[in-house]
Amino acid sequence: MTHETVLLKETVDGLNLKKGDIVFDGTLGGGGHSAYVAEKFGQGVKIIAVDRDSEAVQRAEIRLKDLKANYSLILSDYRNVDKVLADQKIANVQGIILDLGLSSNQLDESGRGFSFQKDEPLFMTFATPTENPLITAQKVINNWGEETLSDIIYGYADERYAKRIAKKIVESRAEKEIKTTNDLLEIIFQAVPIAYRRGKIHFATKTFQAIRMAVNDELEALKEGLRKGFDKLSSGGRMSVISFHSGEDRIVKNYFRDLVKEKRAILINKKPIIASEEERAKNSRSRSAKLRILEKI
Repeated sequence: MTHETVLLKETVDGLNLKKGDIVFDGTLGGGGHSAYVAEKFGQGVKIIAVDRDSEAVQRAEIRLKDLKANYSLILSDYRNVDKVLADQKIANVQGIILDLGLSSNQLDESGRGFSFQKDEPLFMTFATPTENPLITAQKVINNWGEETLSDIIYGYADERYAKRIAKKIVESRAEKEIKTTNDLLEIIFQAVPIAYRRGKIHFATKTFQAIRMAVNDELEALKEGLRKGFDKLSSGGRMSVISFHSGEDRIVKNYFRDLVKEKRAILINKKPIIASEEERAKNSRSRSAKLRILEKI
């Protein structure tokens, strides 16, 4: 499946970039935002882009090479924006992009167990399995305590049956190790009520989302990335952040609000920008997207 970048033009155009600027793409993913910057500005805007997924970096390299863009692609986490820019001998940037969604490639082709629609090993890590990540979904599911699992599933995804699901996970792993997405899917199926299985949202969506967020420490990474990223923005520089999850959006909203209160920034859009009806019809993953843009004073 080809990855469709959500709110592409709104995100990049909202940065108000001009020739000579530097933009930091903290979530390279399918390379959509960086490619659009390259198409719009050519070599006039320098792109520094990072991703935790080495396969994403490789794919984006091919895409950007053809565009003859002015770019540097780095295997790193956007929470390390200060170190990445220091290594590139860059003091400040004029634009920052954070797209907090998974790419279609990660969901559909990575083989890492992000999706419950395929039977795959329970990795759920942005690092590739060959990079020997310290934490994987398999380790979380088979080793973390029942209360911790319940707190994660409820806290990260507002899953109302978190306690029942956590209890069932612990009971199941006592019999045999939980190794695949199908194993976990079956456990969730057994844990939730019959009516919930037939709901509009798939019964496993929230649990898979919560485990993935825990494995990759996504909320703490976001807090750190926002803080360090804002520090690296030049005066008049802008930050575009797209979230797909209420917990993420809350962090972005509150951080932006605090900066405005401190008179360190202004909001470009008072309310989050959402995908148009046309985009939502073409790309179902855009339905939950919220874009917030901030300008540093």
